[in-house]
Amino acid sequence: MKIESVRQWAGKASRMLEEAYNAPYRSAIARAKRDEDDLFMMLVFSELMGVPNPAAYYTLELQPLLLERFHDWHKRMGMEHSPLDHFRCC
Repeated sequence: MKIESVRQWAGKASRMLEEAYNAPYRSAIARAKRDEDDLFMMLVFSELMGVPNPAAYYTLELQPLLLERFHDWHKRMGMEHSPLDHFRCC
């Protein structure tokens, strides 16, 4: 029983130290992930915006999955309204 309580305490201490170590980098990691997601969204919807996309065949099936996040993406990219003629989200 004593060994089990020491293991639990060590596990909790390890998680707390890991959180303390990772805390300063959370915003940088989140920003990098957001930038990567923005690039991916651009690749998926580029063909609809008139930008040639060599991977359009493969990204076409991802459009329905990313459509819910499209409004937030185009606002973050500085576009007031949807750049797609046949799709109005605002």
